[in-house]
Amino acid sequence: MYDIGSIYQATSVADAIRALQENPEALVIAGGTDVLIKIREGKLAGCSLVSIHELGEELGGITLAANGDVEIGPLSTFRDVTFSGVIRDKIPVLGEATDMAGGPQLRAAGTIGGNVCNGITSADSASTLTALDAVLVVRGPAGERQVPISQWYKGVGKVDLAQDELLVKILISRENYEGFTGHYIKYAMRNAMDIATLGVSCLVKLSADKQTAETVRLAFGVAGPVPMRAPAAEAAVSGLPIEEAIGQIGKAALQDVNPRTSWRASREFRLQLVEELSGRALREAARKGGAAV
Repeated sequence: MYDIGSIYQATSVADAIRALQENPEALVIAGGTDVLIKIREGKLAGCSLVSIHELGEELGGITLAANGDVEIGPLSTFRDVTFSGVIRDKIPVLGEATDMAGGPQLRAAGTIGGNVCNGITSADSASTLTALDAVLVVRGPAGERQVPISQWYKGVGKVDLAQDELLVKILISRENYEGFTGHYIKYAMRNAMDIATLGVSCLVKLSADKQTAETVRLAFGVAGPVPMRAPAAEAAVSGLPIEEAIGQIGKAALQDVNPRTSWRASREFRLQLVEELSGRALREAARKGGAAV
């Protein structure tokens, strides 16, 4: 059973913001794949909800802007992202990452906006969006503001989103994806229907002769309390011959991460995964870019 105190179906983004202002205890529900589980477990028993599920006209869709930026509506489901022609053409690594979330039922209902707003480091889209330097566009009573994803995550389950604000768009600028190829690896205890023990997303821009990793971006989920970039590793291997970069990136990444021990895996095992999977992700990203690796 779901113990829900009240639920209000918003008719527009402005209407949802008004409803959240009027009820400071209200929570937003979209796909419901996170919120409903918490209600069923009793963690949010008796809560008030503001549903934005029907606001697809304002909050859905994945488009390519005139300047080349990719704009993702937060109500886009994981499946929408995976099968979007824009994503497949411009940022296929993001579609590959969202296709690893849960099972088919969750991917058909869960939204990329919810995946970002729940603030969980194991979220499958989070490390790739972090590697892409995505920008989150938020709207509230005071208007719109833009939050770089590097400033979005404030702690476990905490993001830079006020109770009466909504995420209305995810922006990925052309300069942050053009010329890059990427690969996401999700290590989990099962091959499907599981939460990541570690997630790693690597993007690489190769030289014209496909011999050098000119620019490398590396980001992790579950390597710390929030999704994170690996600046030391990126600096250490950008500009190196590709095979040399593959050999060094994992060890360099150990300077950037701070995983914890949990029932899923020990800190030591996660560090081993960081070292091993970073090289694998870079190798595959380079292969996709045309490198002979």
